[in-house]
Amino acid sequence: MVLDGQFPASIAAAADALAAGQLVGLPTETVYGLAADAGNEAAVRAIFAAKGRPADHPLIVHVAGAAQVAEFAAEVPAFAQALIDACWPGPLTLILPRRAGVADAAAGGHATLGLRCPAHPVAQAVLSACATRGVRGLAAPSANRFGRISPTTAAHVVREFGDTLLVLDGGPCAVGIESSIVDCTRGAPVLLRPGQVGRAAIERVTGLRLPSKQELSEPDPSASGTLEAHYAPSAPLRLMDAHELRAALDGRGADAAPLAIWARAPLPPAPGVLILRPMPGDAEVAARELFAVLRGFDDAGARLIWVETPPDEPAWEGVRDRLRRAAASA
Repeated sequence: MVLDGQFPASIAAAADALAAGQLVGLPTETVYGLAADAGNEAAVRAIFAAKGRPADHPLIVHVAGAAQVAEFAAEVPAFAQALIDACWPGPLTLILPRRAGVADAAAGGHATLGLRCPAHPVAQAVLSACATRGVRGLAAPSANRFGRISPTTAAHVVREFGDTLLVLDGGPCAVGIESSIVDCTRGAPVLLRPGQVGRAAIERVTGLRLPSKQELSEPDPSASGTLEAHYAPSAPLRLMDAHELRAALDGRGADAAPLAIWARAPLPPAPGVLILRPMPGDAEVAARELFAVLRGFDDAGARLIWVETPPDEPAWEGVRDRLRRAAASA
């Protein structure tokens, strides 16, 4: 059941459902989430079951603001607080030491927990309404089957879970890829997943340099959306530069499998090209379109998906990361 998120009655219905231990499809500025009361272990376990997600792969807990952080985190380093002050509400998740006995199921049994304050007005309204019903935070991974393409519209969520799930329609997601994730448990910020909040912004806000993977001696904490293979369409996805794309097209025969392409470079006609979508030249626009484009390719019946590798520039890091993980599933 899809409800228009702009109406107070819809917000109340969603908050009532969450307080009763049910799941709700929730819009955020990044992607739509499959939300449950983070303090209700049975409801959180229902998220894992619905998604087919391993129970030890932790969820991000969404809070209304900085005031709720102390309810979940045992410690907030000064640089993490600086990120909260500068970037919340917004597309930034912080991994923090978890308070003992809090959000055990959402944390997947780990001693750390990811916290985020979403900027989407519908998500904020639901969090505020939930607080009046005793729900202090919402566990809300992306509302899709585990490892598949994240949803950026209410219709995508319905396609994943059917029309019995209550879904709040907040329109298309403005960011379109998941939040940046910063580990704040090692004395300095470590970027685990790139997103709209980039490396330069994190370093500017914290006054600290982000270390490279090669400089880190201890393993990363388990965090949402950081598996090597993730965000995958049904059709195998292959990343290629513009030269490789042209060469691969030249080599296709008349009986080639139906192919969908997302590329910045102009490409010649070739046998079996089902869809050729231009990739925007602006990284933020490309991020907003990414998951909808991949879903559209699947819906059109593509058997192969070829994508031009985005530029090796800081603004494109989040898009490159999602496409690299999607290609790893092929």
